[in-house]
Amino acid sequence: MSERQPYRVSGRTGEWEVVLGLEVHAQVASHAKLFSGAATGFGAGPNEQVSLVDAGFPGMLPVINRYCVEQAVKTGFGLKAQINSVSRFDRKNYFYPDLPQGYQISQFKEPIVGEGTLEVERDDGSRFVVGIERLHLEQDAGKSIHDMDPHWTYVDLNRSGVALMEIVSKPDMRSPEDAAAYVKTLRMLVRYLGTCDGDMEKGNLRADVNVSVRKPGDPLGTRCEIKNVNSMRFIQQAIVYEARRQVEILEEGGSIDQETRLYDPGRGETRSMRSKEDAHDYRYFPDPDLLPLELDPAWVKRIQDSLPELPDAKRERLQSQYGLTAYDAGVLVGDPVRAAFFEEAVKGRDPKLVANWTLNDLSGRLGTEGVAFEDSPIKAADIAALVELIETEVISSKIAKEVFEHMWAGEGAPKAIVEARGLVQVTDTSAIEKAIDEIMAANPDKVASAKEKPQAIGWFVGQVMKATGGKANPAAVNQILKAKLEA
Repeated sequence: MSERQPYRVSGRTGEWEVVLGLEVHAQVASHAKLFSGAATGFGAGPNEQVSLVDAGFPGMLPVINRYCVEQAVKTGFGLKAQINSVSRFDRKNYFYPDLPQGYQISQFKEPIVGEGTLEVERDDGSRFVVGIERLHLEQDAGKSIHDMDPHWTYVDLNRSGVALMEIVSKPDMRSPEDAAAYVKTLRMLVRYLGTCDGDMEKGNLRADVNVSVRKPGDPLGTRCEIKNVNSMRFIQQAIVYEARRQVEILEEGGSIDQETRLYDPGRGETRSMRSKEDAHDYRYFPDPDLLPLELDPAWVKRIQDSLPELPDAKRERLQSQYGLTAYDAGVLVGDPVRAAFFEEAVKGRDPKLVANWTLNDLSGRLGTEGVAFEDSPIKAADIAALVELIETEVISSKIAKEVFEHMWAGEGAPKAIVEARGLVQVTDTSAIEKAIDEIMAANPDKVASAKEKPQAIGWFVGQVMKATGGKANPAAVNQILKAKLEA
């Protein structure tokens, strides 16, 4: 673990410390909603995935989705948290135009998952621990659409009733960077567990950021909650603005009102949304339509035994099994799809070469083209075949770059491309020697210079590669050149 100097905001009365806690809403990876059988797929037309339960029709009773409960328990294990054998669903009452029942079914005093911890890695490799207060299940609301008509608001209930895991941290973070690192680590964890796809652009993982400021050593200040922030960059920007706003108010002799705020990325500022209600304002009470949730210990144990290899364990194994650097292993593990791609491609091949082609050439090209790794037109078997051609000296690393471009264009497997385009590396030493002799004969001044300064040999290497269309074996070129210049 590493202690880092806390992020400070400077004011005219000195420095202020920022205290941060996050409530992350992660949409449960499930084909059905929390209390109905309606579908949850992204991209459906407005109100195409709505059951009578989701629409709040009278007399419609909720039925708990067992798989959503399993996903919550699995996430709890990933957070090293207490799994509560008995939990309860409550009604959280408030008017919401896109919540037809007039209340949200959530969990208040008795959540399904209790306290846990998450070890977070910063970009520089240092680590810190964030305490987890709880994880509870709740249903999402629908979506109000205000920009389709100047006079009317439209409501899409497709999200109404979708299962959410609300993961509440303790106020253990002290900088915008640490808050973003926490969300990044949590996102990676739920993706590995398969309990949430972590797609922040689609709103499947979003954060409510609680920000307060205090003089170092003072008690916690009054917090403001910034709702539904859906990117790491916006999380950091919102914290910086909100902390500065609170410091300016306090230094002018004012006080902070506990409230809910929204972050406007266009203006780079937070603005007030509503006053923050206390728990009693929601009039929580046990949902009379749902019995307490009691978990069978044997079922919980089966879930625990089924956990996949988690990021930290995978990172250590990639280093020990394949001899990768901590950096390469960390980048691979950052995306479970990319890590699986590497492990499929590396079978029988040189790990460092496969890692380089996966992390540099392929990942770079996917990023440039805006293509997700899971949609890569180049598959793991293609990278493995390309690396094999390099290892067996059929092609050079330089030729491999050209072959990669043809692979990206969809021209087929690496070996077929090499054969069709005549890209086989020249390993015939007599052909290489002939090219070298011709170049040396035409450039006696360069020969004399290279004999005096051996580092000048690079010019000859370049000329030979040019003369052979880049197909000459670089090792053979260097070996023959050195022998001739030393003769």
